[in-house]
Amino acid sequence: MQRTNLTQFDEMPEAMVTYMRHYGPHFNRKLYEFAVSKMYKEKNNKREKISPINKDQIKNILSAYNITLYNDQLYDSAYVACMCKADFLGSSIIDEKHMAMYIKDVIDDEDAYDGIVFNRWYADMCYTGVAIDWEDML
Repeated sequence: MQRTNLTQFDEMPEAMVTYMRHYGPHFNRKLYEFAVSKMYKEKNNKREKISPINKDQIKNILSAYNITLYNDQLYDSAYVACMCKADFLGSSIIDEKHMAMYIKDVIDDEDAYDGIVFNRWYADMCYTGVAIDWEDML
């Protein structure tokens, strides 16, 4: 059953419309860097910002475990890797190999829709009240 995409009723700022025209529901470099700048890892009862993982590092991690992504676009896998690093690595994701498998599971999820990673992130930003200067993301 095809459901109605309720986001069609949203009003987007002009700069967000421009962003979507250029990149669709995916992370470009600037938006990826912005998103990662908001990520933290709890260590010793302190919140520490995580360091970004660049696309070359992602490529090396995936190739070390013979993992190929088929549906990756722009910086989506880099965002997923950083989200995993911030929220799961060292807990339910025990090591780099399992992080690579997690990235594969999220990016190549067969029943996911195009842009699911971006849309989930954007929903979190809206819900938590984080303002996004879309002009800066272009």
